[in-house]
Amino acid sequence: MTASAPPAIRSIGIVLHDFPLGGTERIALRLAHAWIERGVAVTIFVGEDRGPLRALVPTGARLVLAEPPIPRGRGSRKRLGTAAAVFFTHNPVDGLFVPGNFHWEIVPALARIPHRPPVLVQISSPLRMKPRGFLRQFAFERRMRRLLRDADALIAMGPLHRAQADSIMGRAVATAIPLPALDDERPVRAGSGKTILAAGRLIHQKGFDLLIDAFADLDDPEARLVIAGSGPEEAALAGRIAARKLGGRVELAGFVPDIAPLLDEARLFVMASRFEGYGAVIVEALGAGRPVVATASTPAVEDVLGDPESGIVVPIEDVGSLRNAMRALLDRPAPDPHHLAGIVDGYRIGAGAKAYLDSFRSVLASRREVA
Repeated sequence: MTASAPPAIRSIGIVLHDFPLGGTERIALRLAHAWIERGVAVTIFVGEDRGPLRALVPTGARLVLAEPPIPRGRGSRKRLGTAAAVFFTHNPVDGLFVPGNFHWEIVPALARIPHRPPVLVQISSPLRMKPRGFLRQFAFERRMRRLLRDADALIAMGPLHRAQADSIMGRAVATAIPLPALDDERPVRAGSGKTILAAGRLIHQKGFDLLIDAFADLDDPEARLVIAGSGPEEAALAGRIAARKLGGRVELAGFVPDIAPLLDEARLFVMASRFEGYGAVIVEALGAGRPVVATASTPAVEDVLGDPESGIVVPIEDVGSLRNAMRALLDRPAPDPHHLAGIVDGYRIGAGAKAYLDSFRSVLASRREVA
């Protein structure tokens, strides 16, 4: 008896609310590009065709806008799920991908599609967090079980979070796939100079106010700080820079679609966040051969900053520790960039795109066995 061929995945649907400056949206669009390169037809269903990441929609993807458009607001994710379910009922695909915790509310509607394809749901932020406290954690887990009970597979970023997902859901439903944040081939070069790079949306969560204060206390006239990103705190941060008399040494670079050129010019990268999802930008920095200073605000510090050469983890909201860590990395010789890039080889898009396709095939194969 010969083994049957693995199920084919010829088409995938992705559902996004819009195109904000979000890590999960960026990864979803990267996966779409990689799947298209592998001959898979990709349909991206969006509630509203707007946002700075709109330019990253890959050539060859079918972009479908909800009609009427669904802007963000109360109940908008449920309406998005309903609209996407109607569309994919009449335009079937071989698999549906739901990127990130923000989009979990669309899953129940997708699960009601007749003869539905496998629904893979990404877990983009920690599932168990001490700051939530008992009652909020209890409510979070109950909501997760309710929204994802009919998902075919959950994609976690690492083994710990896969185990947490299985524990919360009460069944073996999760698989671990490293976040596919890196291109397959990208040349790296040694860092030089004293430029410190940070990137992200200019909001309180990201801790740029703390970073500016730490940089001011660094007291190094040769050092520069570049912060890439836009957001509602831009004016407040500009005022903070002026108040600390850092105007010639700290640059608010605005939104940039790709931080790779800035990483090439940087000596190190800093993530000063008060809390994070996964923190893919840490992986991007290491992939470019740059050491990292990061707060203990993300699972990524456990996954990729274990090597002494990779960087330094500091407590959340600790300006002194931020300053000392930046000082330490600036005083060290620049590490071998190829060594740092090798730490995150498993986060390259080729391996990630294949792993997701394998997960879709695994679900289809399991359905065959049951049938």
